[in-house]
Amino acid sequence: MRFQLLGLLSITDGEHAAVLQPSKPTNLLAALLIHSGAVVSTDYLLRAVWDTEPPATARAALQSCVLRLRRIFAKYGIANDTIEAVPGGYRMRMDHETLDLVRFRGLVQSADSARDAETESYVLREALALWQGPVLANVSSHMLHRDEAPRLSEERLSALERLCDIELARGRCREVLTDVWDAARRHPERERFAEQLIEALYRTGRQTEALVEIRAVKERLKEEFGIDPGAPLQRLEMAILRGEELDTTQGPKVLPAIEARAPTRPAALPAGVARADLPSQSPPQTPASEQAPAVAALPPGAPTAHDKAQDPAHDPTSARATDTTPGLPVTTPGRTFASVPSLAPVPCFTGRTSQLAAIQRALTAHHPQAGLVVISGAPGIGKTALALQAAHLVQDAFPGGCFTLAMTDPDGSALGTAEALERLPSPSRPGRRLLVLDDVASAGRIRPLLPSPAEGAAVVTSRRGLAGLVATHGGVVHRLDTLDEQESYDLLVATLGAERVGQEPDAARELARICGHFPLSLRIAAARLLTRPGLGIDDCVSWLAKDLPARLSLADEPLMSVPHVFEAALGRLDPDLREAFLRLAAQFEGGGNPESPPPDEVLEQLADAGFVEEGPPKPYRIHELLRIYARQLAAPARTPG
Repeated sequence: MRFQLLGLLSITDGEHAAVLQPSKPTNLLAALLIHSGAVVSTDYLLRAVWDTEPPATARAALQSCVLRLRRIFAKYGIANDTIEAVPGGYRMRMDHETLDLVRFRGLVQSADSARDAETESYVLREALALWQGPVLANVSSHMLHRDEAPRLSEERLSALERLCDIELARGRCREVLTDVWDAARRHPERERFAEQLIEALYRTGRQTEALVEIRAVKERLKEEFGIDPGAPLQRLEMAILRGEELDTTQGPKVLPAIEARAPTRPAALPAGVARADLPSQSPPQTPASEQAPAVAALPPGAPTAHDKAQDPAHDPTSARATDTTPGLPVTTPGRTFASVPSLAPVPCFTGRTSQLAAIQRALTAHHPQAGLVVISGAPGIGKTALALQAAHLVQDAFPGGCFTLAMTDPDGSALGTAEALERLPSPSRPGRRLLVLDDVASAGRIRPLLPSPAEGAAVVTSRRGLAGLVATHGGVVHRLDTLDEQESYDLLVATLGAERVGQEPDAARELARICGHFPLSLRIAAARLLTRPGLGIDDCVSWLAKDLPARLSLADEPLMSVPHVFEAALGRLDPDLREAFLRLAAQFEGGGNPESPPPDEVLEQLADAGFVEEGPPKPYRIHELLRIYARQLAAPARTPG
């Protein structure tokens, strides 16, 4: 017969278990088993059995409890002397065959001397399998739950942490993901489980979810305790932002891929912030040994409260390559990262063929005005995706490395020139370098940052056209529009899979239409479908269409929301210009020309800011989703007359 303490306190013969009812004898047995092999003092047992102040006759009653236990033991063939009366108290001598706690501790100890990581992992799993539920679940002693249960649980959690560390170090990130996910949810107070979950998510290509987890931990610690995460989690965050592969034994550093599908391109965003401008959010799920372009979609990340929310340099799902080479170094507000040996392509890059070819030519042409490219357009249109894909394709022309700097801070304020210069690293290698300046608010702030043609080239992304910059520095401007119908369809195929889209091709095209062919909208809709495998595309279309664009958001990620992103972008306009846009959008309802359009200079400012587009068919047009949103935003404030 064997006692089971790691779960419901019970007696078992290996096939059948007798679960003891909560009672004073059960409290007594638990106290003795917890301290197996040691003499447990009478005073300790009295407190364990009675919790409150023991009665005057408690010592006699304790002896009665011992007798009752011995009678229970007799029913199961357990010897009377299993409970020994010794001077000062009682003792139960247990071994690995008679008590699961002893066996658990023995296995954990033997794992230390395992000959290799695989054996150590196997032994730890065997030890953890002995736990059948919450410890002391049927023991009523408050004292034991207060003083002993946490200590026993700590032994289990320490073993689980150790197992997960080993599995992560072995590169078995996908296999251990369920363990760390459950542990992190059940034990949010233990940062190590959060770190392991974040690492497992990141190394299996789920960078967006990893960064969402980081943000959740930081917010919880700040709200509940007013503190920041510990150094390990901060280092892990920095490693993810830099796109580093992770060595769980020695800390983050650039390594050959450990996990077959480990992320290989950096995800540059501050914790809790993700860009959403990538035309597709699903990176290839390619074993390193095969390098095949199989694709599996992943939920996207959360956008920021400003235009950075749109761009994949700030979206880890856009940061995974199909090989094992570290990707493009990118920069978040307040952080600048050095270049890496190779730039990864933007996964599942869709369309933009002519612009991409033109940008390549502009960055690599050998003439005095070569080397400046401005990519502009509305929020969520794909600016940074195009910039990063072009950077990947021209990387060999820039032996000095590639650097990206976010020119807008998380609060929406533009980065000053002096601060930007401080954040840019000094060249560490000879040769021309490529500089990607992301989310630029005005030309004046970046002129001192631009390299000369001899020093390198620059790609600038902005909602504004930055015509003045091109006038003084030369170069080319590419203003992006939404994806076309086929590109949107291809994006859904890449994210949802050809089989799922192929089952409802017409519904997929309608989904693209109601999403306005905006990459951000399509990614949000795809994420909703990915997390609901049983939801049909047609059903999703019907549901979204009832309340556009409000339903283009994710319930578990408030920042991943089309209305939120549009509002943040509008918030960066001057108040008068914002009101002019809202009035103009209302006049475009029904597809007609505006009856009383604003002055041309206002239209020019709105066009330059990315909120209206030049025709055809009208002199100016507004993207449908922006128009719907603006009309809804203005409606509550409008009064008759």
